[in-house]
Amino acid sequence: MSSDRDPVIIAARRTPIATRGRALAGRSVGDLGGAVIRAALADARAVTGSPAGVADVLLGNCMGPGGNPGRNAALAAGLGPEVPGGTVDRQCGSGLAAVLDAVAAVRAGDERVRVAGGVESPSTAPVRIAAGVPYDRAPFAPPGFPDPDMTRAAEDLAMHDGIPRSRQDAHAARSHARARAALAAGRFDAELVSLAGLRHDDAIGGAEALLPRLPALFPGGTVTAGTSTRIGDGAAVVVVAPAGTAPGLAVRTAAVVGCDPALPGIGAAPGIHSALRAAGATVADVEAFEIVEAFAAQSIAVLDRIGVDEDDPRVCADGGALALGHPWGASGAVALVRLFSRLVRAERPAGTLGVAAASVGGGLGIAAVVEVVR
Repeated sequence: MSSDRDPVIIAARRTPIATRGRALAGRSVGDLGGAVIRAALADARAVTGSPAGVADVLLGNCMGPGGNPGRNAALAAGLGPEVPGGTVDRQCGSGLAAVLDAVAAVRAGDERVRVAGGVESPSTAPVRIAAGVPYDRAPFAPPGFPDPDMTRAAEDLAMHDGIPRSRQDAHAARSHARARAALAAGRFDAELVSLAGLRHDDAIGGAEALLPRLPALFPGGTVTAGTSTRIGDGAAVVVVAPAGTAPGLAVRTAAVVGCDPALPGIGAAPGIHSALRAAGATVADVEAFEIVEAFAAQSIAVLDRIGVDEDDPRVCADGGALALGHPWGASGAVALVRLFSRLVRAERPAGTLGVAAASVGGGLGIAAVVEVVR
């Protein structure tokens, strides 16, 4: 059971995820973050009956313009100059890492509400230049260590684990099918903040029919554009409050681990094992998993390592990043928003467990165990 000291997520919101260059291409990280902060705080006020005095805003971000997107979004949300803001970079785990930092502050005794999550706008990210040469990303590891491109790393992992293209295509198709069903049933509605006329994630179903016909991205390989997530613009935040403030998701335990930087896609697996051990729980005890699907091969490799079938209905039940999109620094927070909808909004009973996790470039894994409290 949850400790009476475990901070609680009492509200959770996200934007729809828009493929880079599409509907949200004109929105800055401040615009995206500000919109979901306002919506999440309105939800928190509805459940507590009073406005939240926000101590801080922490947002994950990987490729933004600098200038502290967390502070920028706090001001854009209208919180006032007295509310500070900070930015966290653990690459694809940044949004979840920011929430865990907020949880740690509350658990340590500063019992003021915090807003935390992630935001990413690849559409507006600046061009980076070193020695006069543009580059897509900074190194994830220093010279002497493996530092593969993430697509190359997914291909290497598929080869390392012997994951055939047929499994990858089936995994991506399943993600899209689940997302289409969730969209039709309205299961995303309560968590979304519409922006720029976009009312749902724009990648859902987009590659599904093409999966068998798409060429491999590397000669003799198995990874395709359809089994790779689409890079997206978006933001997601949660409101973290002291235990007992309101019903929600108590954050029981969390873990950040390292793994071989040559195979960064496996990082979520040891992260999940570590977080579950700390919680005194097992994979069998978990009702809902939200594991960031950067690539089908990567997702399958993680599930194989934690002993969960890839078609298990507990895993990304409404589709994962392969269908919804992947706004790097926000994706870990999107996973928590999805758990909030699947467990709290769906009125699962107190004590129900969920897990959010991501593998991270450079060889990291991050995971959190949450529990429904009423």
